[in-house]
Amino acid sequence: MGAGQWPALGGDLRAGTTTASETQSRRVLYWRDPDSKPAFSASAAKTEDGRSFVAVYDDQEPLLPGDKPPEKATKSSEKRILYYRNPMGLPDTSSVPKKDWMGMDYIPVYEGEVEDGSTVRVNLDRVQRSGVRTESAKLRSIVRPVRAPGVAKPDERTLRTITLRADGFIDALYANETGLHVKTGDPLFRVYSPQMVSAQVDYRTAVTNAGQGPRSEPGALQRLRNLDVPESIIEGLRASTNPTMSIDWPSPVTGVVMKKDVVVGQMVRSGQEMFRLTDLSTIWVIADVAEQDIGLVKIGAPAKVSFRAFPDQTFEGRVTFVLHELEMATRTAKVRIEVANPDHRIKHEMFADVEINAGASDGERLAVPVSAVIDSGNRQVVIVERGEGLFEPRPVKQGLRGEGFVEIREGLKVGEKVVVAANFLIDAESNLKAALKGFTQDGANAAEAKP
Repeated sequence: MGAGQWPALGGDLRAGTTTASETQSRRVLYWRDPDSKPAFSASAAKTEDGRSFVAVYDDQEPLLPGDKPPEKATKSSEKRILYYRNPMGLPDTSSVPKKDWMGMDYIPVYEGEVEDGSTVRVNLDRVQRSGVRTESAKLRSIVRPVRAPGVAKPDERTLRTITLRADGFIDALYANETGLHVKTGDPLFRVYSPQMVSAQVDYRTAVTNAGQGPRSEPGALQRLRNLDVPESIIEGLRASTNPTMSIDWPSPVTGVVMKKDVVVGQMVRSGQEMFRLTDLSTIWVIADVAEQDIGLVKIGAPAKVSFRAFPDQTFEGRVTFVLHELEMATRTAKVRIEVANPDHRIKHEMFADVEINAGASDGERLAVPVSAVIDSGNRQVVIVERGEGLFEPRPVKQGLRGEGFVEIREGLKVGEKVVVAANFLIDAESNLKAALKGFTQDGANAAEAKP
């Protein structure tokens, strides 16, 4: 380009006008339907109702099918133009209309449309076509399921072992099989114990001679109780003069015979375990929770337990304890879950699949849908809608995740609208804007550094 051409080019850029010669030199690419229907022509044509097709020139942005033709007058045109900005997002503005070096018109910025460096403006028609959807940030109760394998165990609080405090002989056995259900007071066995008989005789003698000498009745009664003689036998001694030679031993609890280690005619020693009883109406499920999930499990958290024996049934439970140490080999911690078992369907040592609802007892948290968060690995961003096509990429700090939502601990307020669909498009446009700004800034710094 010769030196004599620069003034004319500069004048056109400053004035932003189009001369007659430029209009004549514009080349028609094609003709399109005036209603933006998907109808095009390589030469001038008319619609069925006689209207002329619209010419599309080589310096115009072609409209895609479905795009609305530009309106002659809009609300924005009624507002005052503040300045004109670069169409490529470069930090270059002008107080008058002009074109960039590629011949693209600068875009007018109207009153009320000023955006700061952290926001991105997107045409409202493009927002609708791109499928951009927003949702308000709300306080929600987030539940994150923590899954772990488990095993059914007896409730240790109901375990009872049956022993004698004196040597004896088993005369009869009423609870004669493992798995038998007994109630409190039901006889388990009949036992003859010389020591217990001797203690009964001493007590009866003390009761008979109570008014004739030193009172030895309390001592004799205490001896019977030390031998754990049933209260029903002691009450009977007060009315009878004869001791009970063989005692029907009652069950102290209601439960199931888990172990029977005695037969009729056997001699049992003091302290020897004969029966082990437990109440199966409540069982424990011991779950092995991974180390990284232990911090999410709280006492009282609800849990769902399923057993392979009952694949179509789920049992409700609650966390009652978290053990204070980890298994070194598996890096898991034992978590105890209490489950009701009124029909005794759950058997000890059954394998279970446990799902603990972590976070359910911690109240509500500020949360957004998981799709609203753009996670690049070293940063997490949500796109906040500011209205009128203005969007702001905002860094946030995440918290608990669950049920399709993620907790936002920092960077967002209740009620702010975030983009939950097509947010990657807006984020990409924001990154392009930042890159262009940095590029031009680096160029300006390099120019200033030249001597």
